[in-house]
Order: sequence, then C-alpha cells, then structure tokens
Amino acid sequence: MSDRRFRFGVAGSPTTGEEWVKTVRQAADLGYSTVLMPDGLQLPAPFASLAMAAAVADIRVGTFVAAAPLRTPRQAAWEAHTLTVLTDGRFEFGIGTGRPVAEQQTAEIGLPWGTARERREQVIATLDLLRELDGERRTPIMLAAGGPKALALAAARADIVSIAKDATTPRSEVAAVARELRELAGSRADDIELAMNLLAAGTRPLPPWTKRASGVDPDELEAMDSLMLLRGTPQEMADELLRRRDQIGASYISVNSGYLEDFAPVIELLDGK
Repeated sequence: MSDRRFRFGVAGSPTTGEEWVKTVRQAADLGYSTVLMPDGLQLPAPFASLAMAAAVADIRVGTFVAAAPLRTPRQAAWEAHTLTVLTDGRFEFGIGTGRPVAEQQTAEIGLPWGTARERREQVIATLDLLRELDGERRTPIMLAAGGPKALALAAARADIVSIAKDATTPRSEVAAVARELRELAGSRADDIELAMNLLAAGTRPLPPWTKRASGVDPDELEAMDSLMLLRGTPQEMADELLRRRDQIGASYISVNSGYLEDFAPVIELLDGK
C-alpha cells in the first residue's frame, strides 16, 4: 500500500530539564528522526520544550499535537513559525481540535472551548496565519483526524496525518479510515505521510498508566491486538510494522519515551526500508 520509507519518533512527557535533555540526546543517538511533545497544562509547555530539544541535539522536533483551543490562532501560528525559523526548518507543527481533557484546561486559561465546528475553524485559521508568516519557508503540518470533516481537512492541508482513533479501534476500521483519507486527498495522496503512535513496545508487562492513556485494562489491551501496542522480539516488531505499512500505509511510527530503548533495535532492522 505504501512504499514510503519508515521514520521514527519519540513522544516525551518530561518532568525535569535533565530528564528531557537525556531523552532527546538518547533519541538522536539511537537513530530516531524526531522528538515529539504532547500539549496540556499538566506538562511543560510544548514550544519552549521543543526549542530546548532542537538546541541540544541535531534532531527534528514536533508538537504531537497542539490543542487549538489552548491558544488563539495568531498565537499558535506565531509560536510555530518561530520554531521553524529558529530550528532552520526542523520543526513539524502537529495541531488538532483538542482531546476532551483539554476543555477544562481551556477554561483554566480563560479561552472558550467552542463547538466542534468552531474548533476546526480555529485549526484552519491557525494554518492560514502560519502560511502567511512562513512565506517561502513552509512548516510541515501534522493533523490528527478521525471523523469525516477532520479527514477532509487533513486530506486538503496536511503533510502528515495521525489517525485519531482510540486504542480499541479494530485494525480493519483504521485501514478503512486510511483508505478514505487517500480517496479524499486525490492527487495529494502520495504526498501524505501516515503516522501511528505506540503506547508500548517490546515484551515488558504493560504499566498501570496504559489504562489511563487508553481507557482499557492492560490485559484487555493485549488481548484485542490494539494497534497502540507493538509486542514481541525486535524482529517480530519489525515484521509487524511492515504488515501495518502494507495494510494501512503507516510509515511514521512514534513510541512513548518510556520504551525508547526497547524499540531502538527495530529502527536498526528497518533502516532504509
């Protein structure tokens, strides 16, 4: 389905600067192409964190993904453009309408949450303003999309698409969403990189926090063949990613930073493939 070469990212959630620097440098040394930062008031601010990451290692950086309601469109575009300039083009701007948890956080900073339509319009306004600020230098855009309207927007505007489905979504349904995205994209389909994020990789037992992240007990998550897990030996994991690329088209794979070392042998096995 896709002959795009694999690349790999690490999604971090640091609690200290020392921890973040260690993660970024280790990711660069192990062959990851990108370090990614989620968005939420419970974490360090993403744009400042990514500026720091880009300064300590020669690696790409990206928001995964910024919640549009947490900033005005002009503010978000300004932050994104600044990182593109200061990193000399190593920044990828991931943006979405915000997970449900962001509603309370938006209220905390005094901004409106808005309807689903209004939040989509915020994303569009942000992208339009960023294009104006960028001029000839264009920031790569990642959009999280799952529903019909979000998929249509991603098909028209995104360079990278992360399919926004929960951990219990069957493989066949994710593949169907990926097909719909390509159909909507038309002539742009081959230009879109499909991303997939992993909560866990390798053979270690799943930690308790996977239930908070997925809403499902770890044992159930294992039993349902969730695409948010990648289990087995390095060779088994590499083979499974080749299957996912063939079935779904996903070639940009990110992993939770707690599994950075567990996943590293897979990068070696899939290097250049």
